[in-house]
Amino acid sequence: MALSRNTKIGIFITFITVVVSTTFYFYQLFFASNFLVGEEKSRFLYIPEGGNWTSVKDSLETNKLVHDFLPFAFVSKMLGYQKAVKPGAYEIAPNEANFSVIRRLKAGRQTPIKLTFNSFRTKRQLAEKLDQKLGFSAQDILSILNDPAKTAKFGLDTFNIISVFVPNTYEVYWTIKPEALMEKMKSAYEKLWTEDRLAKAKALNLSPAQVMTVASITQSETNKVDEMPRVAGVYLNRLAQNMPLQADPTVVFAVGDFEIKRVLSGHKETDSPYNTYKYGGLPPGPIAIAIRPAIDAVLNYEKHDYLFFCAREDFSGYHNFTKDFNEHLRNARIYQEALNKAGIH
Repeated sequence: MALSRNTKIGIFITFITVVVSTTFYFYQLFFASNFLVGEEKSRFLYIPEGGNWTSVKDSLETNKLVHDFLPFAFVSKMLGYQKAVKPGAYEIAPNEANFSVIRRLKAGRQTPIKLTFNSFRTKRQLAEKLDQKLGFSAQDILSILNDPAKTAKFGLDTFNIISVFVPNTYEVYWTIKPEALMEKMKSAYEKLWTEDRLAKAKALNLSPAQVMTVASITQSETNKVDEMPRVAGVYLNRLAQNMPLQADPTVVFAVGDFEIKRVLSGHKETDSPYNTYKYGGLPPGPIAIAIRPAIDAVLNYEKHDYLFFCAREDFSGYHNFTKDFNEHLRNARIYQEALNKAGIH
């Protein structure tokens, strides 16, 4: 029996409705917003080495990255991602859709991590920073930094290995291994030490690592870049005359209390090779990661005959310099009185 015209039209309309509805449904599954819905900032999904579909699910739900997990799971299965999980850090933008996220995850297209090294004082501080930013632990990197055989590969020792971390912003993948990170840092260190800088260090009769040690002390004494060459000149003058450096920041480093605002006699009795009141010459390594302005301040130090300096009593951050010890004592007394008046102990 032939179908009537109206029946045919009804079937056609029903078919079109089903097709349109199905198409719209699948479009929603693949392309509708499903991540960080309504949020304003991107966030990261971290998948560790050995991670699987279950760990992806747990991370997404625990960190509330996905709005509705079931559509994500459905599309992941259709695209074969559930059996193709790759480790890494993946940045997810607000209102992203399942398709764009899954395609990136399946391909393992990680988002580079921006790693910025500032003036960290200790290897432990540095390691904890890396632990927070990358996929390995603080102990993983410390096992290199504290191993004489491993640091020797970089021409450094366990005291001055921190020199290899040249302050800058680097892009690395979250899954980078500690050994690979060290090689990247070694490359940056070698680029820093151009022929010109090496020649200037040689003229000072200092190795690059020793220059960075002087630089770390210099920057710890003053945060005024324009004053750094003068401060560096004082320390180089003292070294040339075999005078003890007697640098307060080395005492703070030796004590290990970076909240100290005023170095007292008791602090100066701390028995440590970093305490330049007790031991002559340079400490065995930097007391902080040396910044470029401080390194260049040492290499291009101000030539003068100053041997002493003391912070100005106006707390401007600048210092009074002198070659006369008695004048230095007067400057120090004035500064101590200013500290007392300000209640700084």
